[in-house]
Amino acid sequence: MAFVLGKFSPNLNPKCNSALINFIRNGHHLRGKPPGVAKSLKQRLQQINYKDPSLHFRVDIGLPAPVISRSKQLQERLSVLKAQRKSPQLEKLARTKKLLIDLDEANTEWLKTSGFYHIKEIADHYGVFEHLFGDAYFLSIINLKLHFNNDDFKHPVYYGNVIKPADATHKPEVHFESDDKSLWTLIMTNPDGHFTQQDKEYVHWFVGNIPGNKIEQGETIVDYLQPIPPKGTGYHRHIFILYKQEKKLDFSSFKKPEKCLDLEERTFSTLDFYRERQDDLTPSGLAFFQADWDKSLTNFYHNTLNMKEPIFEYDFPGPYIRPQEWFAKRRPFNLYMDKYRDVKQINKEFLMRKLKNVHPFKAPPSPLPYPNAVYFEGYVPSWLKLEKQKSRLKWGRINDIE
Repeated sequence: MAFVLGKFSPNLNPKCNSALINFIRNGHHLRGKPPGVAKSLKQRLQQINYKDPSLHFRVDIGLPAPVISRSKQLQERLSVLKAQRKSPQLEKLARTKKLLIDLDEANTEWLKTSGFYHIKEIADHYGVFEHLFGDAYFLSIINLKLHFNNDDFKHPVYYGNVIKPADATHKPEVHFESDDKSLWTLIMTNPDGHFTQQDKEYVHWFVGNIPGNKIEQGETIVDYLQPIPPKGTGYHRHIFILYKQEKKLDFSSFKKPEKCLDLEERTFSTLDFYRERQDDLTPSGLAFFQADWDKSLTNFYHNTLNMKEPIFEYDFPGPYIRPQEWFAKRRPFNLYMDKYRDVKQINKEFLMRKLKNVHPFKAPPSPLPYPNAVYFEGYVPSWLKLEKQKSRLKWGRINDIE
């Protein structure tokens, strides 16, 4: 029994015909495992990033979250809602779209109820805890308020907002609520910008033994250094962590000279710092912002840090060019040959062709009124004819050379 591949044969069994059609339709070779057996991208990522739960588990190292009675909270909200519904003044303002909400009061209520859980989710999204504390985390129980002052403008620090280095040249103003008898430590670090060590940070500001919330009365261990994200490295996270001290601590080993413009001396590790003092320090507050390069950093690197400004650029690989053939079929001869020529030589050739009719005392020749109607004398290859037409019409690469 014989048949032609790809044609339907009425003399064959219908089952054989269907198998033949399926063979023709799905005649390609299947690479890898079939879809029913192969793992999805999600499954493969889970397998690659798998961590043993007995070794890697998250530990809360912060202050305990306040216990809030959900039923009591709902009852309070319900009573407030009933009182508002009975107010004709509020109803009138709501209908006329003139009802204003006190944002500070709403923010305070948010921070007291579920704000610290939301802040933790944001910090996890930006990898703050993973890159500073590994598998540990903490809740920002203390509301840490910071803002930079620049030309009578305030630039507040929230949880990942962008602040330019030119707007953060001076240390920020810090506010938080605390008992006057308590002691605190505030540290600002950058885990993304170390030039020589991959897993280290730069400490930009370190103030220890702060009595209450009086930052100016604390012991300045490392003076403030503005953000210095190099050009080409994108956004850098600058993280403020507020630690609660159990007692007065000795930070003399971290003490740096005034200003401290040597970046190597500012090398810091939050994880090592906390491990050595975890019995006396408890992370309690968190705030961070992002900064990327701006023009003010060029002057800061040269005149303040006395170093050459680092610039990072991606080194793109050159285009792949297949080995040259003896006779390239169905390819434009001139374009094919130009792939294997020196780019500088090609640009020089086009420049000389463009300057051929340029004279300092004579006007350039007038362009042809109908370039495509000019007859080519003698035999002209198709590739050369196209090249001359493009030159007459001023198309192509010749316009890129100035």
